[in-house]
Amino acid sequence: MLIRKELEEREQATLSPNAARAGNSLGRKRPEKECDLRTAFQRDRDRIIHCKSFRRLKHKTQVFISPVEDHYRTRLTHTLEVAQISRTIARALRLNEDLAEAVALGHDLGHTPFGHAGEFVLDDILSKYYGRRFFHNEQSVRVVEVIERDGRGLNLTAEVLDGIRNHTPDDPWPATLEGRVVRLADRIAYLSHDIEDAFRAGVITPRQLPAKHLNVLGKNILDRIIRSIVKSSQGKNEIVMEPAVQRAMDGLYEFMYKNVYTNPIAKSEEAKVPELLHQLFRYYHYDPSFQKGLKEEEQLPHTIDFIAGMTDRYAITKFQELFVPDEWRRQV
Repeated sequence: MLIRKELEEREQATLSPNAARAGNSLGRKRPEKECDLRTAFQRDRDRIIHCKSFRRLKHKTQVFISPVEDHYRTRLTHTLEVAQISRTIARALRLNEDLAEAVALGHDLGHTPFGHAGEFVLDDILSKYYGRRFFHNEQSVRVVEVIERDGRGLNLTAEVLDGIRNHTPDDPWPATLEGRVVRLADRIAYLSHDIEDAFRAGVITPRQLPAKHLNVLGKNILDRIIRSIVKSSQGKNEIVMEPAVQRAMDGLYEFMYKNVYTNPIAKSEEAKVPELLHQLFRYYHYDPSFQKGLKEEEQLPHTIDFIAGMTDRYAITKFQELFVPDEWRRQV
């Protein structure tokens, strides 16, 4: 039963000449027997969905730290929205939908607790005291290459790793068009859903959104941007959008940065994050039982992996257990 071969032949016949093909993948670092039912990119997608780091995303911050209400986005729902947008664009452009989905589902696996606030704190600790940096995209690659499966990693294809590594604006563009689709979909997704969450939280109102940008993007911002990408990228070996739409999207992001991402009300709880993560990092890094059996050069990566892998609630719970006095009860 070689359904995989049929799928690869279908890719060859139906996908755009610019699309990545599972049958032509650069492969995995550790060669392994192919699956009869799934292409290499489908296997990568499935491995990501079933890994522990993916499940922990449901309790990691997107914008609002540990929201009590059920309807605010988390890092997991953000990831699912990025995957949906990526699939839509990839299918419309006849790109490899499986590759785009795998990259999208894995792009934030290395994110810290408390969103970008946690990332900045961990980067500050490492740059001040250890002469190194922390970036969540690099940690995402480390998660799938080293941490998952008890240190064996997921052994993903080179194309998926490249898309995960290069999904942030400061990185080089991914090598595949599918990876580039995810990079744009990531920004489109958080811009759209962060606006909705900001409305729900009462941080901004619809009337505050800049009219000059909405005149370009319309009421359905997500649909307008996706249509622009598909229209502008059709048949090309690049992923772009109309210049006017790009300017409007960038302008709307600047508005969100000033009014939501750095809003003192929306971000009031973030002031507590540095002390919490500094204390946890210091405690675990210098705890002999936590570092037991590790060589000295292995201890810092061990601490980083543990802190970065925490969910919001786990970090808060551990901080309370370690540093907040409990009520004394007589031992009977």
